[in-house]
Amino acid sequence: MKSAKEKRPAGQKQYYRRKKVCKFCVERIDSINYKDVKLLSQFVPERAKIMPRRISGVCSPHQRQLNDAIKKARNIALLPFTTE
Repeated sequence: MKSAKEKRPAGQKQYYRRKKVCKFCVERIDSINYKDVKLLSQFVPERAKIMPRRISGVCSPHQRQLNDAIKKARNIALLPFTTE
């Protein structure tokens, strides 16, 4: 049985992934406003899809609020549905 040190090639550093924290919890933002386009556009990449939790690091309650806010902003033409 090999140990963890023996599995890595010599001279390679161990990769450490930082734990993602919810931006809204850290900044103590209670409600996400659909009119705040600058904030919402951080969670919509250039392909205009809503960024998933596992990538953005947002907690479940805030992800739900974020989805609703993005969808409302799209309906009143503050954010685009697609890129083209």
